[in-house]
Amino acid sequence: MTTHSSTLIWVLMGVAGLGTWLIRLSFIALLGRVATIPDLVMRILGLIPAAVLAAIVAPSLTHAAGTFDLGTERFMAGAIAAVVAWRTKNVLATIGSGMGVLWLLQALS
Repeated sequence: MTTHSSTLIWVLMGVAGLGTWLIRLSFIALLGRVATIPDLVMRILGLIPAAVLAAIVAPSLTHAAGTFDLGTERFMAGAIAAVVAWRTKNVLATIGSGMGVLWLLQALS
């Protein structure tokens, strides 16, 4: 295993950040030149944050122990939080219910 200097790590983080910024800037510049953005594109853009959040959260719920398992406390808490989110559309209620159920299940096990 090789070790990397902290300078190399900072340079890589800077390059990754700059690349992300340039990608975002290109879309802003492109959409700024278009007179009207089609409704379909606006609907799709509105769904991107939820899709990204789901892609980040889902693996930690289904693979908490490193293998696919739907019987974990995390999955149960995530499922209940998803139902609360769907029914209430309230972010604080969703987070509160998910964390509360997770803590309760962990305390009981």
